[in-house]
Formats: sequence, structure tokens, C-alpha cells
Amino acid sequence: MEARSRALAALCVTEIVSWGVLYYAFPVLVTSISADTGWSVGAATGAFSLGALVSAGVGIVVGRLIDRRGPRLVMTIGSVVGVLGVVAIATAPTLPLFYAAWAVAGVGQSATLYPPAFAALTGWYGEQRVRALTTLTLVGGFASTVFAPLTAALLGPLGWRGTFGVLAVVLAVVTVPLHAFVLTPPWRPRDAVDRESVDREHASEVLRSPRFVLVTAVMALSAFGLYASTINLVPLLEGRGLDLGLAALALGLTGVGQVAGRLMFVPLVRRSTPRTRLAAVLLLGSAGVVALALVPGPAVLLIALAVVAGAGRGLHTLLQASTVSDRWGTRAFGRINGVFSAPLTLAVAIAPAGGVAVAGLVGGFPTAFLVLGGATVLAALLGLAA
Repeated sequence: MEARSRALAALCVTEIVSWGVLYYAFPVLVTSISADTGWSVGAATGAFSLGALVSAGVGIVVGRLIDRRGPRLVMTIGSVVGVLGVVAIATAPTLPLFYAAWAVAGVGQSATLYPPAFAALTGWYGEQRVRALTTLTLVGGFASTVFAPLTAALLGPLGWRGTFGVLAVVLAVVTVPLHAFVLTPPWRPRDAVDRESVDREHASEVLRSPRFVLVTAVMALSAFGLYASTINLVPLLEGRGLDLGLAALALGLTGVGQVAGRLMFVPLVRRSTPRTRLAAVLLLGSAGVVALALVPGPAVLLIALAVVAGAGRGLHTLLQASTVSDRWGTRAFGRINGVFSAPLTLAVAIAPAGGVAVAGLVGGFPTAFLVLGGATVLAALLGLAA
């Protein structure tokens, strides 16, 4: 197996573990954290959101470091910082220290989750990047499937602190050595002394362009619409008369939709331009969300629409991975993609609470889904303009 293939396989494993420990474990544990500490669920969730905000900001620096140093050192250090953050979360005695611990974990997130992995694969695979990115996101999509039940199983005998402690060990044992010893393909060699200045000039030109600003805004707005709707699917479906078990099943099946959507991406790339591809993906996702807002039942149809909405989200992840390189090439990709990813990370961070807030403002989740779907349609139209 060539070095690139080994590195891709390693990233598939480390993305599952990093997402599972640094992201998906918290929603499973937050109720227990609140019950054990007396902190409200909202206060505890605020710490988790702080981590996402830190990740968005630090991710800009991480992108520049990957351009300069390559992914191996950056992602290895990110794994170590992530482990330290999870240990601090597990042992935090007070709410302020809990917030500080999640801030540290956010630094780890910035150097281990999708954006740095996308930068690595784009640099290594070049024109063949779409298949590598598709493989990574297909496998990474199983992070919640693996770690949500694992976290729940550990919670009973170990409590939330013990569970985070075990997960820190898993993160350390799996991700640190794989990042350190397998992410070894050569990084782009410097073919000229002034390459750094040329890259910096190219990045500066792209980042100042109105097109970049518009495309980034489109992707952030659509990310909020798609994530805020699917993450709040259960209360919508319960309001439609589905019991909790069936509503939870529908939410789980959005993961199947995400995998199906990602499988559609490679043929979509062959048959579309970047502009039409962006619009098609966002219109598909918005169609599922708007239909969920308007269709009262039956349950089987609502579940099918949830799968469609999940497909839109799955396609959106690959769209995020390829938007920068499709439009501005791979030069200074880490630097540009770090800035591009920051508002998307913010949008995803506020999406769960944001969806609830929209529902409160407009009088319920059906109308909120209509608003969120409409925002995604607006993003698609703006994308055509870009």
C-alpha cells in the first residue's frame, strides 16, 4: 500500500475517533453532567459551544501551519491537545474550569476534525482528491454510530467523568500514533525560495475577493439551515404524532441519508460545474427540510423525507471539502480553507440552540423548518449568483 493510501486509511480511523470523542460523546453525557453537578443543561452546553467557537478561530491558524509544515506535526499536536482537553473535562471541579477545559478541547478539534484532514488529502491527492475526500467522509460518518452507543454503555458503570476518562485514553492510543507515524507522505516540496510569499499573496487575493466572501456566506447560511433542522428533527416529528422511539429512528436514518448523499457526490462532480453543483446540493437539502415542514404524515413518508434531508447534509459536507479547491485551486489551500471553514464551524456550533430559538420566535417547529428551508433556498440562489 502506498504512503498516500496508508495515510487515507489512518485518517479514516482518526476522524471516527476524534469526532466520536470530541463531539458526539457530549450530547450523550450532558444530561448526566447536569444531574451530577447541578449545572443546568444550558450552562453545560455553553461550554461545548465555546469549544466549537475556539475551534473556528484557531482553525484559521491551523490551516496556515498545515500549508507551511504539513499535516503530520499539526494533527499529532492537535491529538495531544485534544487528549489533555478531555482529561481536563473529566476532572473539572467547577463550571468555569469546565468551560476552560472545553476551550482546550476546541483547540484539539481545530487540528483533528475535518478541515485539517481535508487540507491533508487535498495536498496529497491533488486532482484525485474527490475520491479520497468522499472515502474519508463516508467512513467518518460512522463516528456517531460507533461512539454514541459506546458512550452510553460506559456511562452506566463509570459515570460521566469516568466515561470521558476512558474516551481520553482511546483518543490518545488511536490518534496520536496514527497521526505521528502514518501521515508520512511527502508534503508539497518547495520548488522556489519565494513560494511562501507567492502562496501568501495568492491567499490574500482570494480572501479579499467579493466572490470568496459571498461563497463563504452561502455555505455558512446553508450549514445553519441544514444542521439546525436535522438536529431538531425529533421534536418536529413528536409534534406530528410520532412516538419518541420512532422519531429517534428517523433521526438515526438521517445518517443513512448522509452516506447515500456522499455516494452521489462523485457522479455529481462529473456532471456539474462548481456553481451548479452548489445550487443542486442546497436545493436538495432544502427540499427535504421544507417538505418536513409542510407534510403532516404518515410516519413512513416523514421518515423518508428525513432521509432526503440527511442526504442534503451528507452532500453539504463534501461540498465544504471541495468548494475552495474547485474555485481557487490547491495553492495555499490550508490557509484559505481555514478562513473558509471558520464561519461554517460557527454555524454548526450554534445550529442546535439556533433551531430551538427560531422555533420559539415563529411559533413551533413546523414553521421553523419552513424558515430554515427557506434560508437554504436563499443560499442556493446566492450561490448561483456567485
